[in-house]
Amino acid sequence: MNKSVEYISSSSNQAMSEKIKKYVYEKELYRLQLELIKLGEWVKFNKLKVVVVFEGRDAAGKGGVIKRITQHLNPRWVRVVALPVPTEREKTQWYFQKYCNHFPAAGEIVLFDRSWYNRAGVERVMNFCTEEEYHEFLRSCPEFERMLIRSGIILVKYWFSISDDEQEKRFQSRLKEPHKRWKLSPMDLESRTRWEEYSKAKDIMFAHTDTKQSPWYVVNADTKRHARLNCIHHFLSLIPYEDLTPKPIELPKRTEPKGYVRPPMEYQTFIPEIYGS
Repeated sequence: MNKSVEYISSSSNQAMSEKIKKYVYEKELYRLQLELIKLGEWVKFNKLKVVVVFEGRDAAGKGGVIKRITQHLNPRWVRVVALPVPTEREKTQWYFQKYCNHFPAAGEIVLFDRSWYNRAGVERVMNFCTEEEYHEFLRSCPEFERMLIRSGIILVKYWFSISDDEQEKRFQSRLKEPHKRWKLSPMDLESRTRWEEYSKAKDIMFAHTDTKQSPWYVVNADTKRHARLNCIHHFLSLIPYEDLTPKPIELPKRTEPKGYVRPPMEYQTFIPEIYGS
């Protein structure tokens, strides 16, 4: 990890036991996002392959962290994968097959907003898979991940932990906020009635897949700002990197006009200027 990424001081850690102030949060987020750019350049330069899995309960804040990670990164080298419900054809494939299609090539980072762990969570709780399929997943998943690691992929797995009360508060917020209402799917609503079943499924999943080679990193997600900073900081600490920031760039002077005449503006179709003029 780059030396410029340092742990927040103990006094700041004490302050973070309460909700971190917005201006402190934004300042620290800005700094960490600069480090993410350096990490991205390092991954590209060294042709590394990175897969990051984000799992957790509905409304735990996975999407918010992913957005902050990717906000200033080059989309050519950093991709977010959020797969829809499997098609009828995909249901007949080897379970891990559709995920393999999205794995990174050299120099890429892929962030999975939910992943193959659907089978150990929602599919198990909602009975979308058979007992045989579920137990086969628990047996094969650790070996599958060991195969990924042996192939050279850097695999990182995050579980976002959220309390029952906080999840309920966020669900209520989504009901009131039109821009967030789309986030409440039928599966989200059903999960409210199956809290204990999801908890048991998560415990069993951890027992089988929290391995030395591929551990689960748990993020306390009850406070969004803290979860975002802590997760990004931890991610940066996992991959040693160096600062490849290029030297300051000087823009070349524009060439002198050589007789080019721009076509009349009325020949082009402009959109209506509803805002401003």
